[in-house]
Amino acid sequence: MRRRVHDARVARLATVTSDGRPHVVPCCFALSGDVAYSAIDAKPKSTLALRRLANLRANPHAALLVDFYSDDWSLLWWVRMDGRGIVLDRGAEHDDAIALLTRKYPVYAAEPPPGAVVAIEIVGWRGWP
Repeated sequence: MRRRVHDARVARLATVTSDGRPHVVPCCFALSGDVAYSAIDAKPKSTLALRRLANLRANPHAALLVDFYSDDWSLLWWVRMDGRGIVLDRGAEHDDAIALLTRKYPVYAAEPPPGAVVAIEIVGWRGWP
């Protein structure tokens, strides 16, 4: 599972809204041990204060889903990481996460993510097959 997650280029981040509804967004991410990091990058947005950040500040429950689809169903797989998310606005862990993401995604080397970093401490791994 870790190899598949490490090599994956995109995931879906699930958080919980203030009224208990799921909020799911695609994201770039990098894995370091049992922590997954995703940053608010420079893709066009109306604000850097995104709902996923507010959700995590109010309720730390989060999940990250990585999957692979093919019309050859023998190749299908998915991995879900459940955990506790926090928002890193600055500091050493924030800076280390940006460096990790920059190594994985060359586009970030040209334009490092300007926003906060989401750190998900993974407490459970589930996958198929």
